[in-house]
Amino acid sequence: MAQVVAKTNIRKEKGWLYFIDKKGNVSRAKMARGRKKAKGKIEVVAKVGVKKDYGYLYFIDKKGNVARAKMARGR
Repeated sequence: MAQVVAKTNIRKEKGWLYFIDKKGNVSRAKMARGRKKAKGKIEVVAKVGVKKDYGYLYFIDKKGNVARAKMARGR
């Protein structure tokens, strides 16, 4: 199960890749489609400043919040 780290309520738009950057903020970049290369800069959508812990995967969930889940390492 995922644990919500920060509530941001971001609305995702089609054609954009949303991710948590090195500073812990939610950013987005234009996705490349087919032979077209993605042109443009990375935009910061929400300044959250999440501190990442080792062994967790951080992502934006369906509700637009920053969540984390324990990574499965080994068996």
